[in-house]
Amino acid sequence: PMMIANLAAGQISIWLKALGPNFTVVTACASATNAIGEAFKVIQRGDADCVITGGTEAAVTPMSMAGFCAMKAMSTRNDEPQKASRPFDRDRDGFVLSEGAGILVLETLEHAQARGARIYGELAGYGCTADAYHITAPAPDGSRAARAMALALQDGGILPEEVDYINAHGTSTDLNDKLETLAIKKVFGDHAYRVPVSSTKSMTGHLLGAAGAVEAIACVLAINHGIIPPTINYENPDPDCDLDYVPNQARPAQVEVALSNSFGFGGHNASIVIKSFR
Repeated sequence: PMMIANLAAGQISIWLKALGPNFTVVTACASATNAIGEAFKVIQRGDADCVITGGTEAAVTPMSMAGFCAMKAMSTRNDEPQKASRPFDRDRDGFVLSEGAGILVLETLEHAQARGARIYGELAGYGCTADAYHITAPAPDGSRAARAMALALQDGGILPEEVDYINAHGTSTDLNDKLETLAIKKVFGDHAYRVPVSSTKSMTGHLLGAAGAVEAIACVLAINHGIIPPTINYENPDPDCDLDYVPNQARPAQVEVALSNSFGFGGHNASIVIKSFR
């Protein structure tokens, strides 16, 4: 029984005496973003004042490596492993498997102020959809990924042109990167060519179920420090990926609104909007 996925959340609730809604979200690479979004909704509907949420993954094992290799999802750029993760680059050939964790504390403004918490940002919107297309391949028109982004913006009352930065799912796989680019264009129109889009997976690798939480934290840091993280290893532009991917160098910028995307095997799409707190 201790191997059941929800037992980690259960054990944490015991340690911390957290008495509110307690569950584990498993939506592959969208898991952490879905977990953050669902925690947001738990607070919005008044079921909790404060929720500990995020994601964790420890997938660097022979079995998981073999499975992803068999799917041809992982990079085989073994001659230069430090350059293997190259989202949106023409020569990308798969992701680099990683592991780690990212945890956020979400709470009502009143709860945060009452305990004197430092407030790093405001979670403003959440959207999620299903491709209902294929167990591993994203839908070829990008429409459901686009819908998740649009729902998150709508939920937060944010116009597309108000978004200052997009942290892309950007896995360094052929299909994801070009179809995520297409989905961004569907939502943002001409603004897609003006808004900076980067994939921090170029630096962290792909943390699978933890990716969305680590990337949400990257958005918070971008907002607080005024620096947009780059997409490193971007050397050769791909005609299908023609946006501003913040190539190779971090960029100073005022970021008031950030959008973070996560898309998972099974056709799971999740997006969250994070705003600066004023």
